[in-house]
Amino acid sequence: MRLPRALRALLFRLLYTVPVLWLVVSLVFLLIHLVPGDPIQQMLGEGARPADIAALRRTYGLDAPLGQQYIRYWRGVLHGDLGHSLRLNESVTHLVLARYPYTIELASAAVALSLALAVPAGITAALRRNRWQDQALGFVSLLGLSFPNFALGPILILLISIKLGWLPVSGPGDLSHLILPAVTMGSALAAILTRMVRTAMLEELSQDYIRTARAKGLPERTVVYKHALRNALIPVITLVGLQFGALLAGAIVTEKIFSWPGIGQLTVSAISNRDYSLLQGCILAVGLTYVLVNLATDVLYLVVNPRIRG
Repeated sequence: MRLPRALRALLFRLLYTVPVLWLVVSLVFLLIHLVPGDPIQQMLGEGARPADIAALRRTYGLDAPLGQQYIRYWRGVLHGDLGHSLRLNESVTHLVLARYPYTIELASAAVALSLALAVPAGITAALRRNRWQDQALGFVSLLGLSFPNFALGPILILLISIKLGWLPVSGPGDLSHLILPAVTMGSALAAILTRMVRTAMLEELSQDYIRTARAKGLPERTVVYKHALRNALIPVITLVGLQFGALLAGAIVTEKIFSWPGIGQLTVSAISNRDYSLLQGCILAVGLTYVLVNLATDVLYLVVNPRIRG
């Protein structure tokens, strides 16, 4: 039975991600083992006896050649076993799964907030081109790009949480705890998406099919939102899929500022403690997420623009 072309394309896309994941995890495995320093020595301290160091290295399998460690690691990955944390002495799989939902929640909230702000702002700027609304939104977008999250986060905490007392300072909880971290992570993305939506809408509104739709007497709302916006969303979806990985990377700083117990904080802890297994597990989780988001982006292409199905 011959599969539809769209389904075949998605299956091939999924197969292409396998070597990408292999390359990412392999590079991380090699690089963190090439960094000078001994995690066992750091764990036991400078006064540890050589016999104790050798015994602990043997316990964690770090005395084996690098090739054997690599094969053993991938064998564990295929069985869902990412090893044990050197510092926390817990299953890496359990640690990652416990922190993973917090990072996904934060990144998803940041993307949702960015789209909620950028799509109407970009449409308004395109429809009011070169007017005061367009100039004001352009200024706000530039302002959003000018504030990195490590600067915006403390400012929001001082102003919104400490001075005004409207929202909690840090830590997980209900929706109110999510607002400030999501704004911090999503402000730059919202600024970028606003410019992207504006540019895409201006390009679509100048197309012949838009002029034809208006000549037929269709309402302006139908022309803008049903025809122009649907085609303008293609580059926006691409940008969101690409930027989701950047959000996961930026979560390290944001989670540190707001004491958010996600993958970012766990990664920082693993790096500082030279916790090989934990760091590899964190990066593998981020890599898998990025691959799945890009696959979902391909599916959204088919939903938003039926022409791509052919």
